[in-house]
Amino acid sequence: MTTRAVHLLPVDADELPDYPFGADDRLDSHYFMVWERRRWLNSDMRLKGTPECRALYFDLTNIAYDQSPVGTLPDDMDVLAKMLFLDPGHFRALCKLDYGPLHKWTRCRCEGGEIRLMHPMVLRSLTEAIARKEDNRARNEAANAAKRLQRLRATVAGYQAELAKNDAAVRWIDEWLMKEGCEYRSAAWIERAMLAWSNHVFDLGRARLS
Repeated sequence: MTTRAVHLLPVDADELPDYPFGADDRLDSHYFMVWERRRWLNSDMRLKGTPECRALYFDLTNIAYDQSPVGTLPDDMDVLAKMLFLDPGHFRALCKLDYGPLHKWTRCRCEGGEIRLMHPMVLRSLTEAIARKEDNRARNEAANAAKRLQRLRATVAGYQAELAKNDAAVRWIDEWLMKEGCEYRSAAWIERAMLAWSNHVFDLGRARLS
C-alpha cells in the first residue's frame, strides 16, 4: 500500500495542478543543475531547518532531476526513505517538522493521472533549462538549414546559374527534396527536383492564364 507524504493535506486529484512536463521531456545531456545560491543562502529552509533536514532536502532535489517526469518525486514515504537510505519511521518524523526534507514539495497530477510531488524552485529551474534547450535546438536547426540551402544553391548553380540566384526556387527545391525523403542529394535527385520546379512553374503559369 502506498504511504503518502504525511505532511501533505489530502486533496482531490481533480483539484491538483497539472505538472507541465511529461516523460518525453528530458535533460539527459545535462549533468548539472542550476542552483540559486543566494536564494538558498537566505531561504527559511536553510536558516531554520536542521543540518540533517537540509542535507536530505538537497539530496531529494538532486534525485528529482533523474525521475520521470523530470523534476518530480514519488508520492510514497517508504520509497523516498529508501532513496535516501533512511529508516522510514525516522524519515516520517523528520517530515513532520516545519522545515523537513519535503519542505514546499506539493502533490501534482502528471500525465496518465499519476500523482507525484513537485517543488516550485525545481520547476522554475527546469522550465528555464528546457527553454534554453529548445532555443539551442532552434538555432542549430536554423544553422543546419542555412548550410543545406547554401550547398543546394552551389549544386543548382552547376546546372543553371540563374536558377541558383532565385531564392524562392532554391527553397522550393529544398522542401521538395525533404518531402520526397531524399537522404543523399545525388545528381539524379537534384535533376528530379529541378524538373519538379519547372513543372511547378509551368502549372502556375497555366493556372494564371485560365
